[in-house]
Amino acid sequence: MRIQHLDPSAREDLLRDLLKRSPDQYGAYEAQVAQILEEVREKGDEALFAYTERFDGAKLSGETVLVTEEEIREAYQEVPDQLVAVIRRALKNIEDYHAKQKQYSWFDSKPDGTILGQKVTPLKRVGVYVPGGKAAYPSSVLMNILPAKVAGVEEILMVTPPGKDGKVTPTTLVAAHEAGATAIYKAGGAQAVAALAYGTESIPKVDKIVGPGNIYVALAKKAVYGHVSIDAIAGPSEILVIADETADPRYVAADLLSQAEHDELASAILVTTSQELAEAVSGEVDQFLTVLSRAEIIRKSLDNYGYILVADTMDEAVEIANEIASEHLEIQTRNPYEVMTKIRNAGAIFLGPYASEPLGDYFAGPNHVLPTNGTAKFFSPLSVDDFIKKSSIIAYSREALQAVHEDIETFAKAEGLTAHANSIHVRFEEQEGDR
Repeated sequence: MRIQHLDPSAREDLLRDLLKRSPDQYGAYEAQVAQILEEVREKGDEALFAYTERFDGAKLSGETVLVTEEEIREAYQEVPDQLVAVIRRALKNIEDYHAKQKQYSWFDSKPDGTILGQKVTPLKRVGVYVPGGKAAYPSSVLMNILPAKVAGVEEILMVTPPGKDGKVTPTTLVAAHEAGATAIYKAGGAQAVAALAYGTESIPKVDKIVGPGNIYVALAKKAVYGHVSIDAIAGPSEILVIADETADPRYVAADLLSQAEHDELASAILVTTSQELAEAVSGEVDQFLTVLSRAEIIRKSLDNYGYILVADTMDEAVEIANEIASEHLEIQTRNPYEVMTKIRNAGAIFLGPYASEPLGDYFAGPNHVLPTNGTAKFFSPLSVDDFIKKSSIIAYSREALQAVHEDIETFAKAEGLTAHANSIHVRFEEQEGDR
């Protein structure tokens, strides 16, 4: 991996390179995505099945697009019992963590008859997108479905691309069934997003779409926002490690590569105050690349978006970490908790040598659907909050309103909204006429 001193020039180059990974940089795909969305909107199942055959090589119909109970049973026969047990243990951790996020309606009353409150209502129907293609992601299934389930969503519809045989990867099916998906549909890409957003003869319209996907999925979600809600526009995966001389270079190198293997656009960055550690990590990376199965993908990722930056001080390391706002941030320093208090922007923060990023991906419990491409400056991980909506509750007695009605009327008249003022005035006009 390239080693650079963290100076203004290196900082500028790094931030510019990372911006190239944003979905906003792929406008050339937008016209194609828009065409897919419009055709599915107009033609429903006909367009959905045509695009599924074109892009996935699977010929489906209204009778076969929905995964059957028999297909789920077959999936359980193909997935090893040991893996099913692991999925169940991970599921419990994820469910327990998200249960602590649950919000409840509240009401506050006063002696004057004022009642104010907030009504929390789960969304009725949500769509969960789960990637297919090169790999199966049962972990993403759990991370997207379980917060919705904890929130109390009635219908959780999952879409995922089928193989050419018209079947869904068995591990994906098992994870979806264990997590509590209401229905699973064999559909992927922009066409699946369109089906969830607009509805077709086979797939009902949802209120919100969540889950990561490729650039077509990301642009499709962006385009349908407003017709439905979405979680966020997911970009390529990324990790940033802050480390000092106490860090184990082998651990650091392994963690960097755990993200670089996702795809060629993944970013892996080490910021350290130790030149010795920087050189040791670079050496460990080279050694790992001789044995890892996805070495070619990793090399391309590191060539384009891999950096080892040597900072003069830990404050400089923290500053660049906050500027990058990485999806995953590991802190492997003498006192990681102290450094953590200075972190403002990160999707998930991993503390110490034994909190490796894959721990969060698969098992610990916190959600692994995280903000990318610097959006951790203003977005949060997927949570129960993404599957609820809130309504304000307002109730006043006559006595309570009487005490403030003139203030409200004055405010309304100041804005030129006399009908607003009148709506309050009519409730006390008899009283004023008696004066």
